[in-house]
Formats: sequence, structure tokens, C-alpha cells
Amino acid sequence: MSEAVPGVHAVDEDGPRRPHHSAPEGAVTEPLDDVLEPDEFTPRLLALLSNALVWRESHELRRRFGLGTNDWRVISALATRPGSSATDVSDFLGVNKAVVSKSVNTLVDHGLILLSDGPRGSRPMYLSDAGAHMHHEMRPISLRGQEIILQGMAQPDVTRLNAQLRAMLERIRTDDA
Repeated sequence: MSEAVPGVHAVDEDGPRRPHHSAPEGAVTEPLDDVLEPDEFTPRLLALLSNALVWRESHELRRRFGLGTNDWRVISALATRPGSSATDVSDFLGVNKAVVSKSVNTLVDHGLILLSDGPRGSRPMYLSDAGAHMHHEMRPISLRGQEIILQGMAQPDVTRLNAQLRAMLERIRTDDA
């Protein structure tokens, strides 16, 4: 084993990484017996996949356009649903309205979306010409994530996977527990 560096974990030939420091009094220092198997726990794997895709996409969007994933999601939502309010976009994306509001402000400042006056004080939103162009420019970055996930899958398998994912989302939305 290599020389220990404070605060850095080492890998033993026959065991997991262990910190090179003393645990405080009363600390549990051994793995519990009833842990979830990390490589077999589906929610963890889905979260890791999602996080990796978002990081990849966000990094590329920021590098190329100075905008992030949430900005792209709002642009994409308005490309699909012109005239949506921030609440509509929030519901469609499944994110907090504050996240959408922050992106809306950024996109308005960049001249990528336009706000209108709607019924009962709502603010329908639309892509500007520049926003439509930005959607066109950003879209391949998002599509690349899908290509990575679906690489090597036959179309019937993709169709089944998407149906299963939609069914899972519906079960989560309707679960009372």
C-alpha cells in the first residue's frame, strides 16, 4: 500500500477504501449488515446516470453558450409548448418554480424568450427568433446524451424502455406512500 496522506483514502489489495484518521468516540467504523447493494440498487443507478448526463450536458452548454441545463430545459419546453407560463413549464419539467424563474430571468436578459400578458396575471412565454436559433444550436448536445444511453439498442427495445420509464414515473406520481 502507498504512503498515507491525511484525509485521503487508500485502496488496500483486499478491502475497501479506508480513511487514514481516527474516528471520533462512538462512531460506527464498520459497514452495516443491512446496506443496499450499490451496484444493484436501481434508484442509485438511475440517479448516477442522470447526474452524469446532466453534468456532461451542463458542462458543454456552459462552455459553448454560457447557459446551463435548466436554461436549456426552459428553452426546450417553450419550443414544445409555446405560450406556457412559468408554472406550466415547472410542472412539465418536474422542477421547482424558483428554478424556472431564475432561468426565465436569464433567458429574458439574453433576449431568448419573450413574455406576454395573459389571463389573470399569467405571463405566457415564447421563444424569440434568437431563442429558436439557440434551441437549434443546443439541441444536438442534449441529443448526444440520448445517443450515449441508447447506443447498441434496437428500436423495439428503445420503445419498451421508454414505455417502462413512463410507467415508473406514473407509479411514482401516484404512489401514496
